[in-house]
Amino acid sequence: MGEDRMDMMVVREFDPSRDVVGVEEVERSCEVGSSGKLSLFTDLLGDPICRVRNSPAFLMLVAEMGGEIVGMIRGCIKTVTCGERISRRVKNNYSISNKPVPVYTKVAYILGLRISPSHRMGLGLKLVCQMEDWFRQNGAEYSYMATESDNHASVKLFTGKCGYSTFRTPSILVNPVFAHRVTVSNRITIIKLTPPDAELLYRRRFATTEFFPRDIDSVLENKLNVGTFLAVPRDSLRFGLWAGSDHFLSDPPESWTVLSVWNCKDVFRLEVRGASRLKRTFAKTTRIVDKAFPFLKLPSVPAVFRPFGLFFMYGLGGEGPRAAKMMKALCGHVHNLARESGCGVVATEVANSEPLKLGIPHWKMLSCAEDLWCIKRLGEDYSDGPVGDWTKSSPGLSIFVDPREV
Repeated sequence: MGEDRMDMMVVREFDPSRDVVGVEEVERSCEVGSSGKLSLFTDLLGDPICRVRNSPAFLMLVAEMGGEIVGMIRGCIKTVTCGERISRRVKNNYSISNKPVPVYTKVAYILGLRISPSHRMGLGLKLVCQMEDWFRQNGAEYSYMATESDNHASVKLFTGKCGYSTFRTPSILVNPVFAHRVTVSNRITIIKLTPPDAELLYRRRFATTEFFPRDIDSVLENKLNVGTFLAVPRDSLRFGLWAGSDHFLSDPPESWTVLSVWNCKDVFRLEVRGASRLKRTFAKTTRIVDKAFPFLKLPSVPAVFRPFGLFFMYGLGGEGPRAAKMMKALCGHVHNLARESGCGVVATEVANSEPLKLGIPHWKMLSCAEDLWCIKRLGEDYSDGPVGDWTKSSPGLSIFVDPREV
């Protein structure tokens, strides 16, 4: 019976002129925790492909049965860093440079797999396989996906049936946006970099970070990019003036940090549903008290029970003994920007071993201590190169999370 239903199923490319309503109905039926518990609803603001639209190449497939949309999947492809090699320049038989340079690979990302509860027998596998066919046709060497570590159904599908293996376990850190501004230390100067300056800094210092996108310039110049911000000691700038990334990198201060901010608020909105009246009243009371007495800096629960937006911090990096404190200052600056924009939360995702993690403010009750990324090599006919099989590599200290896939 199940095979007969699969034979009747049509998987095709998403058509925005006729599929939006059907896709939204499937999204609603797949809300997290929809069985009477708290659920997280995502409003895609009428654009089902908004979460992949800004990627270099993307596709959305829908499964249709009897004229009804019963499932969908989204995927995108990009070129990222998968490792590094040492570049040696030789002049007059002498080695004059030993510089690590990035090794790139074409990688695909799967997100937004949704199956109507009444059609889950085998449809997820079919959608994944057809998306992987498109990945291969477009030259992707690897495919990966992200899910909550306790989403057993998703983990079982990908690792048990689709041939993926567990790969990385980054942390999702979420911090509420309070009614009051966060005070940033006056010992730290925060500089907003131009996109060319930001690109130069990232390519020079972070291009060998795992998952660093080769088209970082496209990310930084995107209209959703709020900006790139650099924190340095107040007394480190000559005459208090910024001379550009090239000058900065030639003689950086002992400690500094950098991050960029992506405006997810204009892409989608989130909403927590299923909360009791008591919980709603408590959350509202904390916000009222926080707003009335901001000098107390009391923690308040953000307005997550109605649609809220978020700012996503990415490209976090830096060095020096005070780097964690400077990262905290940068996060405070982003909080204030998010507050002015009407966001409910600020979020980021970093490797579990990220040294700067200690400087990122977050609430444990809103955060995910361990996200799960799974990966699959799409073919064995690729050259192993200097990295070998990326799926078997050890994790590094840091990871670059592309905001276009949030």
